[in-house]
Amino acid sequence: MEIHAAEFIKSSTDYKGCPEGNFPEFAFIGRSNVGKSSLINMLCQRKNLALTSSKPGKTLLINHFLINKNWYLVDLPGYGFAQTGKENRKKLIDNINNYILFREQLTCLFVLIDVRHEPQKIDLEFMEWLGSNGIPFCIVFTKTDKLSASKIDENIENYKQKMLENWEQLPPFFKTSSHKKIGREEILNFIDKIIESLKVQ
Repeated sequence: MEIHAAEFIKSSTDYKGCPEGNFPEFAFIGRSNVGKSSLINMLCQRKNLALTSSKPGKTLLINHFLINKNWYLVDLPGYGFAQTGKENRKKLIDNINNYILFREQLTCLFVLIDVRHEPQKIDLEFMEWLGSNGIPFCIVFTKTDKLSASKIDENIENYKQKMLENWEQLPPFFKTSSHKKIGREEILNFIDKIIESLKVQ
């Protein structure tokens, strides 16, 4: 897939305020500072499509970007740490969960994981929740330019083994680096195949 057009459409506080229509939506989520905005900018080849920040918890709204006039890339708030009060944090979690559970246009969720770290409880529990609710998702390992190839494979294998303690089958996964533009073609081709399959149905 080539991206010919990418434009910001709107920010929403909850799923009820998201754009109308039936375009498929591919949403990206991860813990704060996992490199989500950088990945989105890399995929779309737009420097400032999604705003990046070294300050965790920057994305607090559901952001819709219309890609090639026929599907939405959705930038979701990060889960886990966000620099906001306890009440706002609960509201944020509810908004994310409601989008994932009730947004009919959501076609696939990309869960971003920093490949440098050991499997984190918060990530594992979040994916367990997705699985128990039948939400289709993929795992995107970010920041692969920070490690050697052997260490990347070792960390990903550790992740797989940890998940296999509770999962019979693992979701698809991708290795990415926004800095080196690794994984862009694989993710876009994956999205393209899903969009094409929806046309046949």
